[in-house]
Amino acid sequence: MKADIRLMVTADGSHTAINEGLDKPYHSIHGAYQESQRVYIELGLFQAFKEFPETELYIFEMGFGTGLNALLTAREAQMHKRTIFYSAIDAYPLPIDDAGQLNYDELFGTSYLPKLHESAWNEPIHINPYFTLVKNEIKLQDFQTANRFHLIYYDAFAPTAQAELWEPEIFAQMARLLLPGGMLTTYCSRSYVQRNMRAAGLTVEKHAGPLHKRDVLRATKQVE
Repeated sequence: MKADIRLMVTADGSHTAINEGLDKPYHSIHGAYQESQRVYIELGLFQAFKEFPETELYIFEMGFGTGLNALLTAREAQMHKRTIFYSAIDAYPLPIDDAGQLNYDELFGTSYLPKLHESAWNEPIHINPYFTLVKNEIKLQDFQTANRFHLIYYDAFAPTAQAELWEPEIFAQMARLLLPGGMLTTYCSRSYVQRNMRAAGLTVEKHAGPLHKRDVLRATKQVE
């Protein structure tokens, strides 16, 4: 099933999509790019580069959405010459026609967006020499894999829209997907979300968020 969406330009000039059914944006209306850059690239990817300097990185994204997080990660993989295997899931993908109108390639000088959205599901696709993507059209609760990940981008819709994706059992599932020392980053810093992460055995840190967002979270699975 495809998402029913409309596009809007956020305050930093980058697009977000609005899910009409949930009446929720995929990214902050104060700036889609600046939110993704802060939460997932700076706090997630750059930290993973430091923590795992000598290995290929495995990243899991909950909520492929517009493809912005994947595009920014592919760009950094190319720039830093770090090999990344990127798995993403989305139960309700953006329609191809809408995805084709997103302005990310224009903004960032890349040419990744068509391949990110038009590539086949459930098959590895090489976006550039350092970045391989596998998309799965599936709900998180039904997702299973033998892979374990250095980093999780947790980019589900807000708890007010999809409360079931912020429950203790979900973060227990995420903890099982992480390698020792692996990290999860998310924009949502609600107290009960922090408690649910800790109940899953994760160590939780609050960090300064992007514009108009005081706190965001990075959670780490301790080395066994």
